[in-house]
Amino acid sequence: MARIVSLGSALQDIYLIDHDDLVATSIGEAAIFGKVLVGSKVDIDRISYEVGGGGVNSSITFARHGHEAIFMGNVSRDPAGAAIVRTLDREGVDNSYVKFLERKTTGTSVVLLDTKSGERTILTCRGASEQFGNFEASDLDLIQPDWLYVTTLRGDMQTLEKFFRHAKELDIKIMFNPGVRELENQKELLKLLKYVDVLNVNKEEASQLVPGVVLAELLYHLNGYVPTVIITDGAMGGIAGNGSEIYRFGIYEDVRIKDATGAGDAFGSGFLAALTSGKSFRSALIFASANSTAVVTKIGANRGILTGRERLHPMPIQKV
Repeated sequence: MARIVSLGSALQDIYLIDHDDLVATSIGEAAIFGKVLVGSKVDIDRISYEVGGGGVNSSITFARHGHEAIFMGNVSRDPAGAAIVRTLDREGVDNSYVKFLERKTTGTSVVLLDTKSGERTILTCRGASEQFGNFEASDLDLIQPDWLYVTTLRGDMQTLEKFFRHAKELDIKIMFNPGVRELENQKELLKLLKYVDVLNVNKEEASQLVPGVVLAELLYHLNGYVPTVIITDGAMGGIAGNGSEIYRFGIYEDVRIKDATGAGDAFGSGFLAALTSGKSFRSALIFASANSTAVVTKIGANRGILTGRERLHPMPIQKV
């Protein structure tokens, strides 16, 4: 088993779940929750309190897979922060590197979820998860992880560079799933990719970084920066290459989506969890797809995360 540090956000997700008032209504190419009127009072069927955030979700995947999972992120000393810490404890994630920020609330998302379609709108106050500059890369000296798994740091390119550079000095491998804020800093992000061992992006994100229209083009250009690249494309599956193997893959299973929150985190962390357990590149991609599929069948970003002990069925995947 591996020792893996997850550096990223921690959020409490509050779901407002309804089957008729939050029906998605199309307006041209966009859609709104059409029955919610300004100034009205809407009865919601139920509320569900969950925890999420890229750092928390990924660390739960690693822990359930049997790895030594360490989470690094910010919360506050409030009920939401306490719920996150309890969840990490229950999942067997080392939370000794969680930091409590004063004068901040724990990051919170309110998720408006239509149970008929699985469509959702997320309102997020990042709070304590808005910043990461209070973390020191020197913590890696004591932890000595095998891998550093990083999700969005809200565009804090300085902290990213600090951690990436120090990780390479310690011979720690890095898997990176950048967010919107990092992608907005394209030039800086491309410079940071020299430190990265595995890059996980979707097709739209890949096209923001390098030239290309089709998946094969995007993969070719990104492989010039990073040895292993995974590009997902929603229901179309995706493509992945590690320098010696390239695979086109579809979705693991066509399921009814209850909630798509956390699907991307489940895919990326699922891939690394399987790979560091000794699975082949191909098998790790299959587990990543299965993990993502399992997550979208449940409400909450991590309730459906697999353990790695499940028997998986075949899925569309082809070596190119």
